[in-house]
Amino acid sequence: MRIKEAMLAFVSDESGQGITEYGAVLAFVALLVAVVFGFAQGALRATLSQSFSTVVSQLNALNSYSSGSGS
Repeated sequence: MRIKEAMLAFVSDESGQGITEYGAVLAFVALLVAVVFGFAQGALRATLSQSFSTVVSQLNALNSYSSGSGS
């Protein structure tokens, strides 16, 4: 009879359920990101390259402006 009670207590215990659900959601999101990167590799690469180039250009312009006005 004690084994049956122990098994029922084990099955009804939900203390680790939350972390398991978060892990499953994280795995799903990681898989989704991998699929998106796989399908849109060329377009994504061009978009990211253009974005980083724009940021670098703006930072260089800001740096040259601050260097020129500080003198």
